[in-house]
Amino acid sequence: MGAPGKDALEVVVGDLMEQRGLTLAVAESCTGGLVSHRITDVPGCSTYYHGSVTTYSNAVKASALGVSGDTLNRYGAVSEQTAREMAQGVRRFLGADVGLSVTGVAGPDGGTPEKPVGLVYVGLAAPDGVWVARHLWPGDRWENKAASAEAVLDLLRRYLEGAL
Repeated sequence: MGAPGKDALEVVVGDLMEQRGLTLAVAESCTGGLVSHRITDVPGCSTYYHGSVTTYSNAVKASALGVSGDTLNRYGAVSEQTAREMAQGVRRFLGADVGLSVTGVAGPDGGTPEKPVGLVYVGLAAPDGVWVARHLWPGDRWENKAASAEAVLDLLRRYLEGAL
């Protein structure tokens, strides 16, 4: 496995982050660090990347990121509301301009009729707003994690290009 190509999203968003002089922090749940791994595969990412927090448990989502107990109890960890609070919380916690979040059910277990395997929310918090996108992936655990990492990086790309 070599370095990512120039068209890889982690390279594209890295260039855009540097051009805009912005910093980035990531909160991951179901991707387990995959987004951070992709970002840190890019040489020079330390100029814009502050770091990440992998918050698999609700207790850590609350204590590290400030996701409210009410949000977790009412909507659950896999929800638009939690993705929103995770993105805002990691942005605040790590002192970055932009915060990303991913929360979902990677599979193969853990799904319910209301929240099936493959349901993922990706979020972005920035000084000018918060955006969350819902996805339902059809793949296995690895495919769902990979698709989710790609989706949150694409959300960042669209934000940086002014398309949100």
